[in-house]
Amino acid sequence: MLLQVSQYSECLNLTDCKNENIRNLAIIAHVDHGKTTLVDALLKQGKVFRSHQQVGALIMDTNPLERERGITILAKNASVSYGDVRINIIDTPGHADFSGEVERVMNMADGCLLLVDAVDGPMPQTTYVLRQALQQNVTPMVVINKIDRPEARTAEVVTMIQDLFLELATEVEQLDFPVLYASARDGYATADPGVPGTDMQPLFDAIVKSVPPPGGDMAAPLQMLVAALDYDNYLGQVSVGRISNGTLRMRDDVALLARDGEISTHNIERIFVFRGMERVEVPEAYAGDIVAVSGLDACIHRRYHNFD
Repeated sequence: MLLQVSQYSECLNLTDCKNENIRNLAIIAHVDHGKTTLVDALLKQGKVFRSHQQVGALIMDTNPLERERGITILAKNASVSYGDVRINIIDTPGHADFSGEVERVMNMADGCLLLVDAVDGPMPQTTYVLRQALQQNVTPMVVINKIDRPEARTAEVVTMIQDLFLELATEVEQLDFPVLYASARDGYATADPGVPGTDMQPLFDAIVKSVPPPGGDMAAPLQMLVAALDYDNYLGQVSVGRISNGTLRMRDDVALLARDGEISTHNIERIFVFRGMERVEVPEAYAGDIVAVSGLDACIHRRYHNFD
């Protein structure tokens, strides 16, 4: 579903909201390779929580079934701040049964972090999720996790990953990716597997350096692709997606282009951006932002009736 502003708005001074300070990163991995644990470490060290706040583990797996099964089922959004940069994290499922979630949300990302177990190496689902990411032409980076395990075979796994990229890459530039090493459980990353790290700062630095800032023209007419749906007891249906061009303002009238070509007009009721684990309401959002919006209930209902 594609949103567009139904009327042109006056240009604004957008110098205070530069998308150069945003990184949109999807994290992909085979199930049980430590993706959720890595996201936990990034959220905790990204100062998302208060110093005395008890948050536990599996922070992003909020669905009861996810906690019961110990896997990520639904893609989720969060963000951390690192210096002046806001890193939007898209946590994706690692199980083959829910791989459609990866394909659906990858268009919100400019980069992907492929997490691979230092013992198991690339697995079948690793191939699938990496193929989906590279087909969306996102910039890849690799993290070899669980290097603290005695049976870790780091050098061999790196070679296996390079072979996998040679098989799946669609552009030659995708073969030039940074490799970091981590123990997500112990909360550190390092550029040298022989030198254990102390925190996640090397990974934060690599994300900011390697993942390109989102493109898009903030002064152009609005374009936003809805990638996921959610529900709120007070707001009703909530649409999650990334703004490709333009500026989205509360109470804007937008034209929605459905997959069957039908166009309908809706009024944006609320706009939220992701700050840490929370959705924070804002009056407007810009190209490059990942947002959640309400006010599109009618179109979502039609989508379910027509395309299930």
